[in-house]
Amino acid sequence: MSKFYIVATPIGNMGDITLRAIETLKNVDLILCEDTRETHKILEKYGISTPTMSYPSDDVVRKNSRQSNKFDKIFELLEEGKDLALVSDAGTPTISDPGAMLVSKIKEKFNLTPSPLSLSRRGVGGEVSVIPIPGPSAVIAALSASGLPTHEFTFLGFLPHKKGRETLFKEIVESERTMVFYESPHRILKTLEALVKFCPDKKVCVARELTKIYEEFKTGTPSEILYYLVQNPVKQKGEFTVIVAW
Repeated sequence: MSKFYIVATPIGNMGDITLRAIETLKNVDLILCEDTRETHKILEKYGISTPTMSYPSDDVVRKNSRQSNKFDKIFELLEEGKDLALVSDAGTPTISDPGAMLVSKIKEKFNLTPSPLSLSRRGVGGEVSVIPIPGPSAVIAALSASGLPTHEFTFLGFLPHKKGRETLFKEIVESERTMVFYESPHRILKTLEALVKFCPDKKVCVARELTKIYEEFKTGTPSEILYYLVQNPVKQKGEFTVIVAW
């Protein structure tokens, strides 16, 4: 049986990788990467010499159909009995990440979604087992240290740039659950301005550069967080996880 591992890697601090993840990456036949250059940083850190290959996102395949050949290569390797690992640039693969499409294609190809008529996991040319190797995730790390309610939350991933953006802000306003999403440094001020407009009385926690040297949590009303970032332009840099709650 071929094994397809979904391996979480650090979101910043290299020390956050698990022993199981290191062992898995050392022993598989191939590591599938979002960006091989990013993955090689952690492989070099832990002396892992396993070959790597980038996998295409859905957008890349739409623009260049030849990239879909990589999917065929992955299927062939699994049919041959090879063990593969999937990693993202940082954190847990498939969570707001292009790897989700690849896992979906593998499940479809190898009939890994049991039907009422058959619980067989046998695929076209063999058997495949999809195995998660859990570890770092920015959304969970941010929630754990936010001080905001975590018993119920909705994760929105990256907010759309234009279409549907205002609809999501209205959803955030109406929700009684904690809402979590990722934001880029280029749009964090506009996002906070929208939160000031739509839900000025909610609590916001902005987690910046999680697990890195300049990690920071800032909690307050949308206007308070916006004022803080405007007054401190250097704090507008980095990767943001935004949490909104009552």
